[in-house]
Amino acid sequence: MQPLAKTNLAETAIKAIRAEILAKRWAIGDKLPNEATLSAMLSVSRGTIREAVRVLVSQGLLETRQGSGTYVLSTTDAVLPLTMARRASLRDLFEARCALDVEAARLAALRQAPDTVAVLRGLLAQRGNFEGGDKSAFVKRDLAFHQAIIAASGNRAMIEIYAFFSTSIAETIEATLGEDIPEPDMQAHTDIVDAIATGDPDKADAAVRRFMAPVISALDRMLLS
Repeated sequence: MQPLAKTNLAETAIKAIRAEILAKRWAIGDKLPNEATLSAMLSVSRGTIREAVRVLVSQGLLETRQGSGTYVLSTTDAVLPLTMARRASLRDLFEARCALDVEAARLAALRQAPDTVAVLRGLLAQRGNFEGGDKSAFVKRDLAFHQAIIAASGNRAMIEIYAFFSTSIAETIEATLGEDIPEPDMQAHTDIVDAIATGDPDKADAAVRRFMAPVISALDRMLLS
């Protein structure tokens, strides 16, 4: 590794160490050089190295073991897919979300149980309708409801995918709170829960598609205008 220029040192150190990890300079499970060695290699302070390691730990590339050191946890950049998804158009995000929500609702219907339906109805009641005020609080309540439908699918991979893209999904929810894109009302949400409660996956599928249709239509009109 080459010494770093003395601008944006922490960010540059993050990029330099990440590049070495992704290039597989160290294998998964390998211990990184200690702070002093990395500091000398990059010509930055040990504090800068600590900050870089902290960020890379949060990104899932490294792990620190108390009293032992820092080890490579992954050589795959988990940040890239999220960054690429956030560059997608709002319509693309809604389309992708629809695909996840439809399949989750179908599975939730097949695996429905009274307790699960009761949880969904409770979260929907907590969600309420958006009547102005704190958007972020409403987005959290609405996201909690939709995450519960994903959880009701019983599919661990879908749950993890939805959690990973939760920031982008929250952005789609907030986008419906403006004037240009219609917010699905309480009845549209209730229809999804009612369809899941029937145990019929086709009804659940149709309810989610009805829920999403006005939003996607509005986005199509915006693209044509």
